[in-house]
Amino acid sequence: MKTVLITGCSSGFGLEIARYFLARDWRVVATMRTPRTDLLEPSDRLRVLALDVTDPESISKAVEAAGPIDVLVNNAGFGAASPAELVALDTVRDIFETNTFGTIAVTQAVLPQFRQRRAGVVVNVTSSVTLKALPLIAAYSASKAAVNAFTASMALELEQFGVQVRLVLPGRAPDTRFGENARARMHGLDHEAYADLASKVIAGLQDTSSPTTRAQDVAEAVWRAATDPSSPMRIPAGADAEAWAAEVR
Repeated sequence: MKTVLITGCSSGFGLEIARYFLARDWRVVATMRTPRTDLLEPSDRLRVLALDVTDPESISKAVEAAGPIDVLVNNAGFGAASPAELVALDTVRDIFETNTFGTIAVTQAVLPQFRQRRAGVVVNVTSSVTLKALPLIAAYSASKAAVNAFTASMALELEQFGVQVRLVLPGRAPDTRFGENARARMHGLDHEAYADLASKVIAGLQDTSSPTTRAQDVAEAVWRAATDPSSPMRIPAGADAEAWAAEVR
């Protein structure tokens, strides 16, 4: 029986990924800033741990409490909507602190055991906006693109130790709380220079008639990344993400 540690399991992709692995008889270490045991069905294969990916002490405690793991899924992250000209630098720093530095820090905490065992899989969940640029999310896109570059380089370094590294690139997912959380951090969208563009972008994000991504699509892609050694390093998740990936090939 293998063990997966997943960050950001309080909702959305992370929660669905945890459910997916539990249903397939894995041991699951579901982490979140504020642990909630009511989100997942009780199981003797489930542990819910506190983990703030921006806090080194929290990372150390969670990894130690988790014990040996076979797969790390870095999923924790958030977005914000703002014109690049107007986005607050404090917001940019917060986004990078969680999405980029948090992913790197948790990975660094887990890699020694993978390297020593000469086995393990790191799956970093980023975004398909790194494949196709969208307006008003420059800081978020940059934070995820940085993880893509970090992951690609790390994959080359870890191949010699038998450690696999994968990227999962979800598309637009209106059925999760991600968009709601991003809208809570909107800034400058009512500025006269950007208001028309913002209204069009928001309308597009709310349009469910075009292909989108379900949380299950992401869970399936993460499962493939974790269990199929022949899978590509970059795996788009969702019909829209797959279409965008095909455009850039």
